[in-house]
Amino acid sequence: MLDIENLNSIDVKKMYQVYDEWPEISQNAYNTKLEPIEISNINHIIFAGMGGSGAICDIFSSIFSKSSLHISVIKGYVLPKTVNKNTLVVTISVSGNTVETLAILKQAKNIGCKIISFSSGGEIKKFSQENNLEYRKIEQIHSPRSSFSNYLFGILKVLKPVLPIDEKDILDSIEQLKITRNNISSKNLTESNKSLSLAYDIKGIPMIYYPFGLMAAAIRFKNSLQENAKQQSMTEDILEACHNGIIAWEKPSLVQPILIEGKDDFIKTKERWGIMREYFQMNKISFKEIFSIDGNILTKLINLIYVLDYATLYYSVIIKTDPSPTKSIDFIKSKL
Repeated sequence: MLDIENLNSIDVKKMYQVYDEWPEISQNAYNTKLEPIEISNINHIIFAGMGGSGAICDIFSSIFSKSSLHISVIKGYVLPKTVNKNTLVVTISVSGNTVETLAILKQAKNIGCKIISFSSGGEIKKFSQENNLEYRKIEQIHSPRSSFSNYLFGILKVLKPVLPIDEKDILDSIEQLKITRNNISSKNLTESNKSLSLAYDIKGIPMIYYPFGLMAAAIRFKNSLQENAKQQSMTEDILEACHNGIIAWEKPSLVQPILIEGKDDFIKTKERWGIMREYFQMNKISFKEIFSIDGNILTKLINLIYVLDYATLYYSVIIKTDPSPTKSIDFIKSKL
């Protein structure tokens, strides 16, 4: 069984210590003195970001899913032609130098959209201040992906006036993080640790199935496996998988199904989970199931991400891979 000495020797920059503090980081971020945005007359919100910042955008898309506002997530260079002066464009880049997000910011300014940007500095801060655009600085903690909770709850504070969830929902999600931490942190490296148990169960190439409402957690899980463990992984919506992806299981492969399920998934989605379980069992395909906790959408997503993120960190240590370096990303950035 993995122990603290393994963590310290392989996780050289001590990323696990940041994960141990996620509840406090979240609380402090939400209690920050960052000024909430003053906004009116919007009918469309665009969240723009890449990688870990893009995963934050996905969470906000889920939070707003039952509101009357039109919500879009942009992971790329180009704004849709439907934006106008009644569109709020929210750009997120922990480094502040993400070229795709900076391009979106500049387009939004030229079109005359309402804008607010978040970064730890960089070109996004510079452009925002030079053009008198709304901007909030949020510090990076350890690395962009480890800063996830700091950014999420800082942005929740700033966007509070337009959120379709209550402050109680936000505070409940933080309290639940504390409960989750008791089970999954580095202080409980036992068989009862859900994240550590999942880490030991990861075999081959994970195929992560998810329902629409938990897409943000699935994508974050994939991204964290890729960055922390340098592990190939894939995601697919469970309903869509039933129309094509299921056929790929007719041949043996190194791919491993991991099912991310919500306790209160739509009844037809629950039906598909049952059918998929039956199919895997009938064909002797080993699979792993992960369930969200009860609660509001924010509580479900952030606690599920906490469990899954920590699993990728433990998995990286188990396979003796330092989670911090991202040499391939550095190579790409050096060419841009």
